[in-house]
Order: sequence, then structure tokens, then C-alpha cells
Amino acid sequence: MKIMTTIAALSLLSTVSFGASAAQLVSNQQAENLQPMGTISVSGVNGVPTDIRQELSDKADSKGAKSYRVIEAHNDGAYHATAEIYQ
Repeated sequence: MKIMTTIAALSLLSTVSFGASAAQLVSNQQAENLQPMGTISVSGVNGVPTDIRQELSDKADSKGAKSYRVIEAHNDGAYHATAEIYQ
């Protein structure tokens, strides 16, 4: 029983810490109230759209952004996406 409690607690803590540090995808409407910081892009991402969002979120985090908005995306064998980042 102690093992199950420990695993549950660790899962909860990892979810909370991941959510606290990850840049969040925002809509055009939400972005109107945010301060832009520039743009980022990712290329050559193989996978599903959630993989692209994760790559963008990680890159936005590395630039100190709290939010990002996808402004361009396409798939020519591998995904490419560009996003505006916000404070």
C-alpha cells in the first residue's frame, strides 16, 4: 500500500511541476492581452501534432516565454511550425 501511495504522489508532483513550467498554447483572442517576445520555429518534427506542440512549448520555455501562439504550420514529410511567444 505504501508503494502505491508513493507512486501516486510522485505522479501528481511530476504533473504539477511539468504544468507549472511548460509554456502554454494560447488562442489569437488570448494573445491580444499578452506582451510579445518574438518568434520561434521548429522543423523536421516527425510524429503527431501533440509532438509539435511539445517541441514548441520546450523551445518557448528555453526563451523564457510563458505562452505561445502558432502562426504557421505545415507538413511536407515532416512538420514545420512557427509560433509567436509571449511573456
